[in-house]
Amino acid sequence: MKLLNLVLSAGVGVCVAQAEVTVEAWMNGKKPAPQPTRTLAALAQFKPVATAPQLDKFGGWVGGPKCSATTGFFNAEKIGGRWWLVTPEGHAFIHVGVASVGPDSGPTFKAAFAKLYKDRADWAKQTAELLHAHGFNGTGNWSADETFAAAPQRLVYTRGANFMSSFGKKLGITHMVSGHMGYADELIPVFHPEFEKFCNEYAQQLAATKDDPWLLGIYSDNELQLPGQSLDRWLKRPADEAGRKEADAWLAARKGNAKKLTDADREEWTAHVMERYYTLVGAAIRKADPNHLYLGSRLHGRDGKNAALWKVAGKHLPVIAMNVYGNWTPTEAVRQWEQWSGRPMLATEWYAKGHDTGMANKTGAGWNVKTQRDRGLFYQHFTLALLESRSCVGWHWFKYADNDPANKKADPSNLDSNKGIINCAYQPYTELLDAMKALNAQVYPLAACFDRR
Repeated sequence: MKLLNLVLSAGVGVCVAQAEVTVEAWMNGKKPAPQPTRTLAALAQFKPVATAPQLDKFGGWVGGPKCSATTGFFNAEKIGGRWWLVTPEGHAFIHVGVASVGPDSGPTFKAAFAKLYKDRADWAKQTAELLHAHGFNGTGNWSADETFAAAPQRLVYTRGANFMSSFGKKLGITHMVSGHMGYADELIPVFHPEFEKFCNEYAQQLAATKDDPWLLGIYSDNELQLPGQSLDRWLKRPADEAGRKEADAWLAARKGNAKKLTDADREEWTAHVMERYYTLVGAAIRKADPNHLYLGSRLHGRDGKNAALWKVAGKHLPVIAMNVYGNWTPTEAVRQWEQWSGRPMLATEWYAKGHDTGMANKTGAGWNVKTQRDRGLFYQHFTLALLESRSCVGWHWFKYADNDPANKKADPSNLDSNKGIINCAYQPYTELLDAMKALNAQVYPLAACFDRR
């Protein structure tokens, strides 16, 4: 607890905004609006700690709060009112990462790669150095995990396994939509009689990393389609479909008929769908890999307003992954999710796009701001909000590299936008990264500061 005592005795008091700045921000298609923005420099009574905290090899806080158990793998624990991840060595940990860290397949990136790097191993070495130098300790989904495994400086990583989308492809009912996989009528076939068998077979791939202590946890899909009208749509499907039969039986048990559906019915039905999903997928994952955290399916959008869904997620997931878009200051939302679920969350996607790059910035779900400086200010503001919530155990900025406008095969949400910490020539956005570094270096002292409130 030496660092904690140092932080507190140095006069680090209440972490409140002393003088906020204002950033103009907007979502695609909307007019810019001023957004109050709290930065590291604006925190009253917080003096950044000059000496870096002592960390274990995973990035865990050696001088931090005492954790009750060491499992040899990552786990989660609530200590003194704050949720933490716990490293394999038993130290409190916040996962500070970047998603989609890998050599891009776009034509512009390929040309630049050939000039800058000897091979993928050389790229991984230099990229790991870049991330560590700016205070990042890990990577998020869609990263080059196997390549990084051989890098001199390791990074704590997460991995994805697309259970539902792979099953949907097998059934021939999927298509690509912006940001994630689409299904016929936006209905995931979780009640299909073959889904459980498929899960058990598909999960076997996870055994390859079951003993890797650098693996934080596993996602089982990305942004599953869970429309508010899911129940209504199932009731219009053929009577012999498994999902329709389940909807009929569920409604009969709940209220006897389907004549007057309420919003509560619809939300509880979504929770029922995900109860089935988490039960089958979670069991399959645990059979193949009993050691690592199951992080769920990366919830998004309207999922954040469904209390019943979060209650179910909390029954099955020790940490709940959520892609957080459209919320400039997420403190209260994160606290609400913990109240509903009884679990911490991991902010697995969020970002802002700068309009000083010349990119169109017309795709994606993140905020639009004017400059790289504004992107950096937003990074500090957003992460301070997450730390203040005491219920967030980490975040993954989306993403490592800008979209390559020359890549015509990219996902529809990744065509023309400044999302990266590097541009299409692998050149870092220095002003953004400097702001990220300043915040990242103070993550553990800031947690201690907020915990005094």
